Amino acid sequence: MRELPLAPCCHTVQYRVVKRAIDIACSGAALMALLPLLCLIALLVKQSSPGPCFYRWEVIGRSGCRFSGYKFRSMVAEADVLKRDLWPHNERNGPTFKMKDDPRVTRLGSVLRKFSLDELPQLWSVLKGDMSLVGPRPVGHSEWAQFTEEQRRKLTVTPGMICLGHVRGNPKEFEQWIDLDLEYIDTWSLWRDVRLVLHSGWYVASGSNY
Repeated sequence: MRELPLAPCCHTVQYRVVKRAIDIACSGAALMALLPLLCLIALLVKQSSPGPCFYRWEVIGRSGCRFSGYKFRSMVAEADVLKRDLWPHNERNGPTFKMKDDPRVTRLGSVLRKFSLDELPQLWSVLKGDMSLVGPRPVGHSEWAQFTEEQRRKLTVTPGMICLGHVRGNPKEFEQWIDLDLEYIDTWSLWRDVRLVLHSGWYVASGSNY
């Protein structure tokens, strides 16, 4: 995959140093503080349905680099195979799949998703440097093929756990998600990252995800 053009404001040395320092400090502290909860969720996932505790998430990050992220498994083990039959019920336009009453989601998984608890293992990806606390969402392999040259600018920064789309109501249109990611890149500031993190706390506590 060829190297991508760099975004002018988000690839300065100062930007990378500050963002990375915050990511290491916050993700490391969060992983230690949440360790008992993480172990409990892993145990509950294992007991709730057959399959592994974690779902391996193959995505594309900054500059087109592929990496494996992880989430707590919130669906049945054969979810990826079953998705092919559910595509006619997709509620989001474009190559991404979203279905509110997805039959693949387990009973425990619906709770984990509602409060975004399934995404907590991504803190490890943040600590490793594959992801950031705040940034555009990682790109799925099926999404990349449909990107325009302008939309590929989304991959000029490190993807994040928290994105602008979360605070804008999870838009259904594929293009709207990308537009919000590009808006984040073009208007980044440290203070804006802080506000997005604070807003995400309310987002998670309110159970706004589905």
